[in-house]
Amino acid sequence: MADELLTPTKIYAKTVENLLKDFPIHGLVHITGGGLLENIPRVLPERSRAVIRERTWDAPPVFDFLRKNGDIEQAEMYRTFNCGIGLVVICPQREAAGVLERLHGLGETAWEIGRIAARAENEPAVEFVEP
Repeated sequence: MADELLTPTKIYAKTVENLLKDFPIHGLVHITGGGLLENIPRVLPERSRAVIRERTWDAPPVFDFLRKNGDIEQAEMYRTFNCGIGLVVICPQREAAGVLERLHGLGETAWEIGRIAARAENEPAVEFVEP
């Protein structure tokens, strides 16, 4: 457990550089302090939101352990931790399959976890939905 929690943040510079050569990337979010809820909105246009499908990625078991044993609500987990998503790449839908294929070819673990949608004034900038 300690090894998992003390592992340094992964640096994605070379991976991103590779993607930028061939794909129109509209946003990149390194998920660090502030988790998914606070980091993703920083790259979104004002009237946009990220709609993320829960359980579409393999979160390391440490996050489930922390949630259960710390009696932490899922929303707080998303606000505090990356929950297994270290980098969010925002690209046009038509490019998603190619981006995923490239990431897998580079040895990265990657999933399509959601989409960017229009946001009404009263909607959150990040919404988690059932898959």
